[in-house]
Amino acid sequence: MTEPVVLRPRRLLLVCRLAGVVLILVFGIVAWALPKGEAGGEQFRLPDQLAFFGIGLLLSALVLRFTRVRVVADESGALIRNYVGEKFVPWQVVAGVRMDDGSPWASLDLHDDDTIALLGVQANDGARAVDGVLALRDLLARSRQAPP
Repeated sequence: MTEPVVLRPRRLLLVCRLAGVVLILVFGIVAWALPKGEAGGEQFRLPDQLAFFGIGLLLSALVLRFTRVRVVADESGALIRNYVGEKFVPWQVVAGVRMDDGSPWASLDLHDDDTIALLGVQANDGARAVDGVLALRDLLARSRQAPP
């Protein structure tokens, strides 16, 4: 048994992690800088500041949710984790692995004419995405050669 192929988008991970840190920093700085007890102006107390910072944490967590996408494939099939759910697809139901020109990510074509997006293999990763698609195609081809 060989090592599983694990595919994750590099650029998306970098952008989301950076955006998450920036959101926390910006909301933290703004929460700290909110006016406190100025005469005749708005007053923000500690609970207001904590709530504002909490909103930044929630937004950061939402952005970091995009970093969960991945594809883990081996001889038996592919475990696909997209933004919302996770699904295991055995190679027996897969007709092909494709990444069309202009498509933002790869996809699996199933024998029942359904398509599953592989958000873990994103076109903006360039050659790395191509290598990922080729690795998945190789696993699919090997599953067709294996005895039942």
